[in-house]
Amino acid sequence: MVASEVHPFAKTGGLADVLGALPRALVRLGHQVDVFMPRYRGIPAGAPLGRVRVTLGGQVNQADLSAIVDDGVRTVFVSHPTYYDREYLYGPASRDYPDNPERFAFLSQAALTWAASTDDRYDIVHAHDWQAGLVPLLVERMMPTWPAAVRPATVFTIHNLAYQGLFDASWLPLLGLGRDLMRVDALEYWSQISYLKGGIVFSDLVTTVSPRYASEIQTPELGFGFDGILRQRGGDLVGILNGIDYDQWDPERDLNLPVPFSASKMAGKAAAKRRVLESFALPRTAEARQRPLVAMISRMVDQKGFDLLEQIADELPALGAMYVLLGSGDPRYEAQWRELAERYPTQVGVKIGFDESLAHLIEGGADLFLMPSRFEPCGLNQMYSLRYGTVPVVRATGGLFDTVRDVDPRTGKGTGFTFVEYSPVALLGALTRGLAMFENRPAWRRIQKAGMREDLSWDASGRAYVQVYERAIARRASA
Repeated sequence: MVASEVHPFAKTGGLADVLGALPRALVRLGHQVDVFMPRYRGIPAGAPLGRVRVTLGGQVNQADLSAIVDDGVRTVFVSHPTYYDREYLYGPASRDYPDNPERFAFLSQAALTWAASTDDRYDIVHAHDWQAGLVPLLVERMMPTWPAAVRPATVFTIHNLAYQGLFDASWLPLLGLGRDLMRVDALEYWSQISYLKGGIVFSDLVTTVSPRYASEIQTPELGFGFDGILRQRGGDLVGILNGIDYDQWDPERDLNLPVPFSASKMAGKAAAKRRVLESFALPRTAEARQRPLVAMISRMVDQKGFDLLEQIADELPALGAMYVLLGSGDPRYEAQWRELAERYPTQVGVKIGFDESLAHLIEGGADLFLMPSRFEPCGLNQMYSLRYGTVPVVRATGGLFDTVRDVDPRTGKGTGFTFVEYSPVALLGALTRGLAMFENRPAWRRIQKAGMREDLSWDASGRAYVQVYERAIARRASA
């Protein structure tokens, strides 16, 4: 596998979580997995593996490779201080480093040069998101260096189609790539080049992170201009739902919780709720603890539904609930939620930033978890919430649609509360339904337990990836 971030070594989002968990699931199924990533600042060197010669255009550089093996997964670090010994992974704040095309082309080339030269046989090269989008193309270009019997098949995974790796076409010669790739059936995208498009076009098979999202990205509404490209590859596009890491997210073993709990022994959830209220300086009286606690852990951006929340911000406190928010993002939304907490200090608590331990505590202590996303390729927090007995309130899109079953008002069966239309009225309606159900404690407990008993592990997802790998290998063999 080739990726730009891998938990626990470097993380900005869900990509790292997937690369931390999926390889381990594959190892449990009996496979061998190497994961290649940059050696960013602060990552330990690991055991030395050797050095590879990397050619990009007219430049020839050396990359030192080292590795750490954990749970049977070998993570291989590509070391090049000029490219990777920096303060940020991709660039400061909302600006990218101007040489990102070169940095991630180097990663891809170094990983494949090693793969072609080692005695290890790789059946599959699996590239993730735009940063590794050149990998399938480079595999094709490097085929002569691979013995015919061991040429690997390629799989490319789209984690978020909104990030497309768009760069000026003048980068092509600097990367050692020809102008012949400025074609509609290659890298060209509106007179630029797109690394993401390269991954889609040149891979044997394409996957994305939920079945619903695989359908959505083939539509103009959520295709971000790539819907036609993806429809062309519709027969080769597979949606596989992400799992969650049960070693990291388990309320019975989570050291971030004051008292462990489970679906059959829920008392510890009340202790977690009290600790959350304390962390956000909200009231902790017996009466306050009986009120519903609604949580959000999120990037504060439009995609996550903060434009909807902005329109109903003054209505939220009137619903009788308390709210806690952990996240950062658009300064406008950060300021709005700070101001909301100042106006309603007994109902709204806000912490700008991110704290992994606090995130676990919030998942354990909240009653409801709010995710009103405009689009959501997979989403992980709704799955963490289900695992921790925190009932999700979500928009029915992408992986949220695939993982949260709307509670039937007649039978009470379901695992959360969903809405379809992307509007503040629809969001408020779903949240109001959830808060009303909270008052019926026996029914609420049934909803909590139904969510906690869902199988959200990586094991099922790992088996689905193996099926994709086998299909890709068969296709490569018949080519």
